[in-house]
Amino acid sequence: MIIEWNLNKKRGNFRPVLTYTIRLEDFEKELGLPQVVMESSIPEPPNSWSASCLPGKCERAGAGCTAYRLYTPDHKKGEVEGKFTLPWRVDCDYPEIKKSFLKLREDFENVLKDAYDSHPVDINGKLELSKETRQHIASGLVSQRFLKAAGF
Repeated sequence: MIIEWNLNKKRGNFRPVLTYTIRLEDFEKELGLPQVVMESSIPEPPNSWSASCLPGKCERAGAGCTAYRLYTPDHKKGEVEGKFTLPWRVDCDYPEIKKSFLKLREDFENVLKDAYDSHPVDINGKLELSKETRQHIASGLVSQRFLKAAGF
């Protein structure tokens, strides 16, 4: 699994925007893995639909944040993209991003290891009549064929 992200903020009262892509590698898709879903520690500000936060409003007025959910891609699609608006911060420091992606990777790796340990199987079988049954019907079949050959 490859996780790539970018955090971008315009100058001024604009909130930073986190964009990310999570891609499964081909061998991971072939294992039929379930999605891993987790509550991240990446903060979602109040009114996250708004691109900016003015002084004295929302998080800049002390309003609390909730958190975004992260998830790995479905094994059929193999890729997911996301875009989160983050709260405005003076220092533009968001350690929650890397921490959350590391946790998602750890949870995914546990699922990956469990799936990989489920070994493939290819079992074939074949049964025929038992020796006892063949002996039981053999005399009747021989008699029937003999009579048929003799024209009866």
